[in-house]
Amino acid sequence: MSAREEFRYRRIADLLRVRIEAGEFPAGRLLPSESDLSKAYDASRVTVRKALEALRDDGLIDSRQGFGWFVAAMPVRQTLARLATIEGQLSSLGSAVERRVLDFGFQRAPARVRSQLELTVGDDRVLHVRRVNLADGEPFARVTVWVPDDLAAELSRGVVERSTFYEALPVTIGGATQTIGAAAASPSDAALLAIPVDSPVLRCERLTRATDGRPVLFSEFVFPGHRTEFVVELPQAEVSVAPTGLRLVE
Repeated sequence: MSAREEFRYRRIADLLRVRIEAGEFPAGRLLPSESDLSKAYDASRVTVRKALEALRDDGLIDSRQGFGWFVAAMPVRQTLARLATIEGQLSSLGSAVERRVLDFGFQRAPARVRSQLELTVGDDRVLHVRRVNLADGEPFARVTVWVPDDLAAELSRGVVERSTFYEALPVTIGGATQTIGAAAASPSDAALLAIPVDSPVLRCERLTRATDGRPVLFSEFVFPGHRTEFVVELPQAEVSVAPTGLRLVE
């Protein structure tokens, strides 16, 4: 590489570093594409990539297939060892969490929701809430929740913005079943989570039951793949050909 080219990529790296350290691109936020940066700095893609690689070597940014380049950040880690809310886990780590409600209203339950909540046709009215969860101002999850009508009658938009459903419901929570799989970001989720369309996400479904066994919440979570890790403790070793809980999706 010529001295001119080396000066060029180091200059671009320095300019990007200043923008990142000034907070223009917060932790976990995607950077403009290599093509956009090439236009912005009037440089070739090769030179821009070299600048980005230099910042990655310094631990300032990172890249993932399907995402592009983003500001390095510790992933949001969620333990599956016990039933808890992700907001509670993040708050305990010092993050400022926020729920931003997008949709709030009562409706007839879709067929899958009706089945999961064990409702009958004609008696299947539910509260439907869709929200985006933020940590330190950055979106980390799109959450949709359905609650049977009789349990949600006293809930308001303000209540579900301030409190978790586990706190707000008039029942004692007994436990939940959670299913996690890989998916591609839909256009609407991509816009909410500030990630590219079709980029990798983790999609989770959780069915929560009261202590008497009644289903009381059915929830869907979508997490950006580059910002999320699930942690499971495996205290006892057994002879197995696959991780515990693994099943094939038909």
